[in-house]
Amino acid sequence: MRVPSIPGYSRLTKTHKLSAAGIAAASTAALAFAVVPASADNDADAKALSAKPVALDQSTFGGEIQKNSLTQQSAEAAKQAKADAEAKKKAAAAAKAKAERDRVIKEQIAKKRAAAEAASRSEKRKAVVKSAPAPKVYANNLDGWIREALDVMKAKGIPGSYSGIHRNIMRESTGNPRAINNWDVNAANGIPSKGLLQVIDPTFRAYHVDGTSWDIYDPVANITAACNYAADRYGSIDNVNSAY
Repeated sequence: MRVPSIPGYSRLTKTHKLSAAGIAAASTAALAFAVVPASADNDADAKALSAKPVALDQSTFGGEIQKNSLTQQSAEAAKQAKADAEAKKKAAAAAKAKAERDRVIKEQIAKKRAAAEAASRSEKRKAVVKSAPAPKVYANNLDGWIREALDVMKAKGIPGSYSGIHRNIMRESTGNPRAINNWDVNAANGIPSKGLLQVIDPTFRAYHVDGTSWDIYDPVANITAACNYAADRYGSIDNVNSAY
């Protein structure tokens, strides 16, 4: 509404400092212009002007509200991003800790398994050692030589008995492994009989038993070679009762 120009009155400017207190979230507010009359004659017109509400432009407060809303949203977004980052960080730390625990557990299991396998192998080795027969020890005398020779003959399938061997040894050399005959026909032919069972060199070499010494004076080698020859010629040393 246009206010007429009245002498003695001064017209108000457009807004004179509007108060925002008590304004609702709506985008408009009503404020009244106060016109101070210059004289009593124009009092009615002044009251009419002051009573008429004036609509304010929404943009006056809308921009500020929108700005505040964006600022709040930005702060909330930053807060949420920070929370998400912390959550990811905690999850990564938890995953790393779990992986380390799993590694330690697997390592402990592997060590226990290796220890158990080593113990098992050790027990098996002990069992094998226990089950393996101890090496047989023979006395270094006539009895021991005959017994060792009998074990060799048994392994090679050569017949003969302790008594048969002992009997022939006592007749041939009286148990002297270094005995040598220098007066019989063999000696005359240059091949004297030697050892416990008085074997000549050609016979010893021909009937030598593998695994024994090649020394004709060796007691076990001499006995086994003589018994091998007797088995071939007489069926067994047990069948020999005289010079052979």
